[in-house]
Amino acid sequence: MIELTDVSKWYGDYQVLKNCSTGVDKGEVVVICGPSGSGKSTLIKCVNALEPFQEGSIRVDGIEVGDPATDLPDLRSRVGMVFQNFELFPHLTIIDNIMLAQRTVLGRSPELSRKKALELLDRVGLAAQAPKYPLQLSGGQQQRVAIARALAMEPMAMLFDEPTSALDPEMISEVLDVMTGLARDGMTMMVVTHEMGFARRVATRMIFIDRGEIVEDCPTEEFFAGNRNPRTEGFLSKILAH
Repeated sequence: MIELTDVSKWYGDYQVLKNCSTGVDKGEVVVICGPSGSGKSTLIKCVNALEPFQEGSIRVDGIEVGDPATDLPDLRSRVGMVFQNFELFPHLTIIDNIMLAQRTVLGRSPELSRKKALELLDRVGLAAQAPKYPLQLSGGQQQRVAIARALAMEPMAMLFDEPTSALDPEMISEVLDVMTGLARDGMTMMVVTHEMGFARRVATRMIFIDRGEIVEDCPTEEFFAGNRNPRTEGFLSKILAH
């Protein structure tokens, strides 16, 4: 479903991605980890063209992301994205946040958009919060709303950019529970996260990136079994100690 071939990207003279190649099959959950500044978030933002790349190829369900003729708004409506900081509109109620793109991008009627929004709020355990505004909710609740908003577009895949990094520890589990449910339902997912417990439970594959390079790309069981690249071993020895 998602195929990256020799993807390279620069910020000026600094190369942030170096010949990155990997793929994600339908229904796979791929967790991407690595040190801060290694290129993890940049990699998944390239998948739905939130970040341009200079070399290589990215194809999503057969669509060439880097082709100037590609309808990027349509592509982004089919590949959901959940960010670190929720990105909800503070002046809109929770239900209006979820209805907005359905109406403006998909052209759904207000009635159908509202029905879909309420169904998804119920799915993430927040049906009672529909009339509230984002700042009236906890961080964990806002992130679950952001997931519901992405799901409202009925995406073929979901990208998560460190979805729990801005949350207090007690709120992390409620977001990871929703993501675990999505994975069990067969959603194709690429997840940038340091939550290794979640990765062990849910990921089918692990990718470790360091200094813009994909150092490891292997099944989850193999990744945590040992005999890893020394760069991966050094990273995990620090993160698993906490």
